[in-house]
Amino acid sequence: MTTPLSQAPDEEWPDAWYLPDGECKNQKALNKKEPNEPCQPASLRALGISYWKMDAESYTYPRLSVPWDPKDTCDPRLAKLRDDRGYSYADIITVERGALPEYDTKVKAFFEEHIHDAEEIRYVLGGSGFFDVRDLEDRWVRVHVKKGDLMTLPEGIYHRFTVDEQDSIHAMRLFIGQPVW
Repeated sequence: MTTPLSQAPDEEWPDAWYLPDGECKNQKALNKKEPNEPCQPASLRALGISYWKMDAESYTYPRLSVPWDPKDTCDPRLAKLRDDRGYSYADIITVERGALPEYDTKVKAFFEEHIHDAEEIRYVLGGSGFFDVRDLEDRWVRVHVKKGDLMTLPEGIYHRFTVDEQDSIHAMRLFIGQPVW
């Protein structure tokens, strides 16, 4: 049996913080409390979130590929993670104006709170955005994901996603088996 790919140490995890109470008026803004209330990696791990810092600089991927075969990766760390966790299906999307039809409608829809009956895996190949997740006390935590971040959200966690003010993210979505939409 091989040793699984180790998750990133705390200092490499993306910045995360608790959002202010109330409605989020600008989903693409940082939306930090005054003063800011950081959320530590240990708290994210307690929610079942996993994180790896990957090398998104040395490998190239298409801007759009639905599906994309994860066996085609040249990145040995991504291949190891794929094999360790049983990811057998992937797609690659770019969320930005001009690349995603009905951009504004889709970005608004991504920000609707939802839940999945399977793990959600996202590898940021370029750009940046926010995953908001509900903590154990039902508070929103915002996680700022950027190029090279690979994060998994566990089955059953309430969450939402948005691009940040850069308005662009290039991401790989990985799945165990073919997704059912």
